[in-house]
Amino acid sequence: MADAQSRIRNFCVIAHVDHGKTTLSDRLIELTGTVALRQMREQLLDSMELEREHGVTIKARAVRMAWTARDGEIHELNLIDTPGHVDFNYEVSRSLAACEGALLLVDASQGIEAQTLANAYLAIEQGLEVIPVINKIDLPSIDLDVVREDLRTTLGFKDEEILLASGKTGQGVAELLHAIVERVPPPKGDPSAPLRALIFDSHYDAYKGVVAHVRVVDGLLSADDRILPMATQKPSEMLELGVFTPEPRPVARLAAGEVGYAATGLKAVADCRVGDTLTLESRPAESPLPGYRPAKPMVFAGFYPQRAEDYPALRDALEKLRLNDASLIYEAETSQALGFGFRCGFLGLFHLEIIQQRLEREYDMDLIATSPSVEYRVITQKGDEVAVDNPAMLPDPGTIEEIREPWMKTTLITPTNYVGPIMDLAQNKRGTLLEMTYVDPTRAMLKYDMPLSEVIVDFYDQLKSRSQGYASLDYEFGEYRAADLVRLDILVAGTLIDALSVIVHRDKAQHIGRLLVHKLRGLIPKQMFDVRIQAAIGGKIIASENVSAKRKDVIAKCYGGDITRKKKLLEKQKEGKKRMKMVGSVEIPQEAFLAVLRIKDEP
Repeated sequence: MADAQSRIRNFCVIAHVDHGKTTLSDRLIELTGTVALRQMREQLLDSMELEREHGVTIKARAVRMAWTARDGEIHELNLIDTPGHVDFNYEVSRSLAACEGALLLVDASQGIEAQTLANAYLAIEQGLEVIPVINKIDLPSIDLDVVREDLRTTLGFKDEEILLASGKTGQGVAELLHAIVERVPPPKGDPSAPLRALIFDSHYDAYKGVVAHVRVVDGLLSADDRILPMATQKPSEMLELGVFTPEPRPVARLAAGEVGYAATGLKAVADCRVGDTLTLESRPAESPLPGYRPAKPMVFAGFYPQRAEDYPALRDALEKLRLNDASLIYEAETSQALGFGFRCGFLGLFHLEIIQQRLEREYDMDLIATSPSVEYRVITQKGDEVAVDNPAMLPDPGTIEEIREPWMKTTLITPTNYVGPIMDLAQNKRGTLLEMTYVDPTRAMLKYDMPLSEVIVDFYDQLKSRSQGYASLDYEFGEYRAADLVRLDILVAGTLIDALSVIVHRDKAQHIGRLLVHKLRGLIPKQMFDVRIQAAIGGKIIASENVSAKRKDVIAKCYGGDITRKKKLLEKQKEGKKRMKMVGSVEIPQEAFLAVLRIKDEP
């Protein structure tokens, strides 16, 4: 058994988004003959339509490959794919915990970027053997010496450790596989100890229940064992045990060091959590494996069905999505304007966008999404601390001692000629510069402290446009800081629309209020009566606009005659409009709720 374990290598590929990770994974699968050439396709591990469309990996995937090393021995290589986007950092940390080694991919044309650094530090922190790889060497006009120098000075790699490869042409991929066998240490688990298997991912299958993706650390898992997740203590009979090649293939057992899946038959993903440890009911382990930090939502938004009768369908859709995405959290909430819906927590704006698109495409939902907000900590005059992730839930201003908002440690890497515009952008977003260093002669690294509420809205888009797409961003949570924040309310025809409320800095409140009512004026359709749109802080109106009434020409048929005839008709119309104003309610289109998002695009 120990000999078999010495021929196992568990590794993952980490990189900045769009540095060729998925393409390289395709070449590794192809070269090892894991998938027959006729079944091979681009982005093999990206099975979701959204992943293929956006060109990013969203779900971590695992695949087992066989490779004959230089000594003629056949080794079992387990590749655990990781996402590159900053929002899916939790997926990366889970993949790293299941591995002993990592390929650190750097694009030869772009060099080290913010996410490359963040992922490299994560891997080093977990004690993984990191193999630096310069990818895309087939591109014309690249300077490999500059990228090598980057890796030497920024991350301290030696020149002989750095490998060159091209995921597109397959050049250097065989050397890469040999390096994995030679440099990545084999797993160290004890095969005779009680079973401990780390759940690094899961997905839901209608027939097999929750399918846990596991890395067996100690012991042996057989297909007929009864399993027990240690955190939830919900034992179950296993329906299937297998490995990914990359299609699921049943096996009789998984030994220490191996990676595969266990179809638990459990119907609730909460019973089999990611980061938990699987053990045997008959011989449980004493202590679980050191788990992950649970995914912490950073951005919150409300999802409401456009038709009230779709509420149960939305609840079911969120429940099913939660089975595949452990980081999504949601709870029911009610809005005076939108009726019943859910408050959902996400890891970032991109995560929110992906979930919304999945709900609309995979579950056919028509949604109204409210403006995203972050979680504020409100200290009341009694000394209590209240977490507020919905602006409508902010306590009465008279009872508030102070409001604290989350600040992020933000790392930006940009070509030196864009430093000016990016510093200007960061200052507008209330950022404070901590340090500025040079990664190489042409690129600077800026470290900022910045409020999360400023980062989530349009900071990334603005960063890309000001740097012509060259700057990259990474951020992590820093701390909560007190700030002068107020709730900006929107009233339409005298009715407070709670779903349009936002929490903003007092200095920007008037400016944002004016922009918002101006934008809403163009979005809210005309009624048979005048509609007043107002922005207010507490009881004070700070901006106001009118949507004028639809006009019907009641005197069109009135030819000639005395002026009093026309006046009589106009008075009659006026009376009718007065009555309508009393009973009229205004329908607000979905675009109005998105206006809060787009408002901040304008200077």
